[in-house]
Amino acid sequence: MKTYVICVLLVLLAGCKGTPTQGEKEARRQVQAVAGSYRPEGRKPELPVLTSQSSLSNFLSYALLNQPQVEAAYFDWLASVEGITVARSLPDPQLTFQMDIQQVVTSIMPGLMMSFPGLGKLRAAGAVATAESQAKYYAFQTASLQSAYAVERAYYQLYFLEEEVRVNRETLTLLTDLAKLARAQNEVGKVTLQDVLRAQIEQDRVETDIADLEDSRAALLAQFKAALGLRADEPAPPTPQHFESTPLDLTADEAFEAALAHNTRLKGMEAEVGAADAAIAQAYKARMPDASLGLMADVKMNPTLYRPWGTVSIPLWRDKLAAEIAQAQANKRAGEARLSAEQIALAVTVAEKAFLYREATRNLALLQNQLLPKQRQSLEVARSGYLAGQIDFFNLTDAEQTLLRFGLDEVEARAQRELSLAELLLIVQGMPSGGAEMGTTAAEGMALSRGGMGASGAGMLPSGSAAPRKTKGGM
Repeated sequence: MKTYVICVLLVLLAGCKGTPTQGEKEARRQVQAVAGSYRPEGRKPELPVLTSQSSLSNFLSYALLNQPQVEAAYFDWLASVEGITVARSLPDPQLTFQMDIQQVVTSIMPGLMMSFPGLGKLRAAGAVATAESQAKYYAFQTASLQSAYAVERAYYQLYFLEEEVRVNRETLTLLTDLAKLARAQNEVGKVTLQDVLRAQIEQDRVETDIADLEDSRAALLAQFKAALGLRADEPAPPTPQHFESTPLDLTADEAFEAALAHNTRLKGMEAEVGAADAAIAQAYKARMPDASLGLMADVKMNPTLYRPWGTVSIPLWRDKLAAEIAQAQANKRAGEARLSAEQIALAVTVAEKAFLYREATRNLALLQNQLLPKQRQSLEVARSGYLAGQIDFFNLTDAEQTLLRFGLDEVEARAQRELSLAELLLIVQGMPSGGAEMGTTAAEGMALSRGGMGASGAGMLPSGSAAPRKTKGGM
């Protein structure tokens, strides 16, 4: 009968649940909100169908849902949330058993023992686990943003590669016309064969440049494929046919303020400082003794003999306790120093990227509005002068080469501008496009900056509000 009672107690204890902390409840709500769109029912949702006509936001959604690095960060975060429950829970009860034997068994004493950590220790451990879980959440956000940036970078590089090929092909067509012009001038004796050969040399050089550019396409496609989280044995993704660009109208100071408020790397480091602060409180709790209580019953005795017993730990080693506290305090100071260093580095990086963006914007305006139109006029003047015998073929080809250089410079300025903007948005992390509601998340902000997340990617990462973003002008 007594053994039956003990078994019943064990069954009841096995069905017990602890009391979740407030931080644990919030973390689980956060997981539920993210999992609903990122991994509903623990499985990867249906990915967007990609075509050459897909918008950049579709490619971003695909990458966020499919990129293994993002998925690894997501499950690291989930594991850390479960760790909160483990940290704040009581130790498992233990079944004890004792027998006295004097030629025959004189007593059989099954029992149950339960350990109770010192007052506040479990709460402190749960606080540490909660802060560490928040740091993992921001690591997941950062991985999402880095994945989005990798897609954007490959997207821009592919597009501007095609633009470089286009400029070179237009130049090759122009050189073909100049070669015909030189040949015609040579046939009537106005110029020597040297002009024809010079035109052919230029044609050969540009054809080689085109071949080199087209050969580099495979490497860029491999980068684009990897950014989308596709394995080597999977089919290559379609190449986007439409380019999307959105100017940014923020000063460097405004971008820095937005980065301080929303940068997920800073948020993660702040969470690490919070975890170190919670670890200090946990270290102080080490002074509290732990207790164990148990009850045994001798089922051989009649009447039954009950033997309650208990133990209490003695936190005797004061140097050990002091070292634990000092270690936790040193970890907090180190975390604060790293956070301060990151804030300083962030200011420098924002200033550099903002300058590159403004510089590229100015250079682009100069090339598109002044240099390229004027150089096209200069080439026409040189062509007319060559036909009239007023300039030689060297000056004509020099005008052609200058036009080619300006054309490639214009493509490079556009590429630098878009990549600088993408890098700046990665730093700010959480800036939605104009018209987006406040509260847009970091990863969504990257996608919305190019036209909005698709249905499968929307609402993926809930977090704080984001700074408004305009759609016209330059930094």
